[in-house]
Amino acid sequence: MLKYPKPLEDLIEDFTRLPSVGKKTAERFALYVYTKLNQDYTEGFSQHLLDVKNKIHLCKCCGNISEEDFCSICQDQQRNHRQIMVVETVKDLYTIENVDEYQGIYHVLNGAISFSKGIGTQDLNIDSLIEKAKQNQFDEIILATNATLEGETTARYIKELLVDVPVKLTRIAHGLPVGGEMSYADEMTVVKAMEGRREY
Repeated sequence: MLKYPKPLEDLIEDFTRLPSVGKKTAERFALYVYTKLNQDYTEGFSQHLLDVKNKIHLCKCCGNISEEDFCSICQDQQRNHRQIMVVETVKDLYTIENVDEYQGIYHVLNGAISFSKGIGTQDLNIDSLIEKAKQNQFDEIILATNATLEGETTARYIKELLVDVPVKLTRIAHGLPVGGEMSYADEMTVVKAMEGRREY
């Protein structure tokens, strides 16, 4: 079987490690890099990859990504630092921020409990949240983990850890999307829609 030169094979292998990128797509990407991209672009792209790894780190307070020790949200004194929203990932944080409705701060767990994937409580950023809650730093903790088995398990675990802590604990509502039809919804979505109902 004819193989590409080793540098190209290595690049194809690197691309296959990206989410949702199969062998054929990786091969197309690698060939595009070689045949279409000029040297300046390629060097700039390489530098951007290095910069992401070398210049960005986790915020020491909330776990968000930042170029500084503390992210811009944690540094913003206009926000409500007594209200904290717990999310699974940095992507979830950015999704909520882009709605531009929430004015509190965040805590990023960096995942959710998933015993099938080997992710236990010790693998998540939970301890610092509980410690801050015990120090009476918050009036409200909003659990915004996903409406999945893993997200629910994580939310319930955190709730149990906070059972003796005098803090208001809330859970975001999950349910039918705007524009969605009831007949297309799965059972969990309907259940969550019912649980999240409010006075109209």
